[in-house]
Amino acid sequence: MEILGAVTPARCSPVDGNYCLTCGSDKTLKLWNPLRGTLLRTYSGHGYEVLDAAGSFDNSSLCSGGGDKAVVLWDVASGQVVRKFRGHAGKVNTVQFNEEATVILSGSIDSSIRCWDCRSRRPEPVQTLDEARDGISSVKVSDHEVLAGSVDGRVRRYDLRMGQLFSDYVGSPITCTCFSRDGQCTLVSSLDSTLRLLDKDTGELLGEYTGHKNWEYKLDCCLSERDTHVVSCSEDGKVFFWDLVEGALALALPVGPGVVQSLAYHPTEPCLLTAMGGSVQCWREEAYEAEGGTG
Repeated sequence: MEILGAVTPARCSPVDGNYCLTCGSDKTLKLWNPLRGTLLRTYSGHGYEVLDAAGSFDNSSLCSGGGDKAVVLWDVASGQVVRKFRGHAGKVNTVQFNEEATVILSGSIDSSIRCWDCRSRRPEPVQTLDEARDGISSVKVSDHEVLAGSVDGRVRRYDLRMGQLFSDYVGSPITCTCFSRDGQCTLVSSLDSTLRLLDKDTGELLGEYTGHKNWEYKLDCCLSERDTHVVSCSEDGKVFFWDLVEGALALALPVGPGVVQSLAYHPTEPCLLTAMGGSVQCWREEAYEAEGGTG
């Protein structure tokens, strides 16, 4: 898929994986069929580059954030802006819906996470989480938890049911965090070129994964669809796969010359999206052959 403007994230639709979102420096979001490489719709409404985007569980809504400090709620079918939320003091690095797609959570370089009610007309956030001492780089949401990574080197987990905050210090600026599919672990990547697997409840270090390069850029990481492998972007043009339990490097997949900044795993199948520069590639596990349009 050729995409005008540098791509930031590529995101699979969360339920069926039939669609993917890209966004970047041309101030737009684009919705694609990743297997065919066909562009389905372009969404315009941001004033600066779009840094992150996410889809709702039913594929009816999108949210996005970017350099204009705004958080935008979109209607997928019409392509129209439904709401534009303002309140962050700096660019918005990361956005996520809650599971019911009634709330958007946004993380910013202003060190805060803000929670916006999609159904209310009130302009201010319903909640602000401001414990971080530096910019928020990553936010993930489960049914009752918010997982946040910050440039201050801490990963924070907010248990919304219990009203508790748990914090683990990694020491290096965090670039990406995510829950394991079984909900027992958290994966954290940081600017010391290391990924760490932590026990979600105790914070115990369960594994470390190295070999990739991540010293400068905000890069994605994730777990494979069955939690068997840890997957990470790299600044040397590859995607790295490690065996989750053994910690051994299983594959270094060459993507191209440059920084692989974004990746997304299909929710149920061994299929991977990668974004580099102005193109997105779709890979199947059978020796990870590239499918669809390539840059």
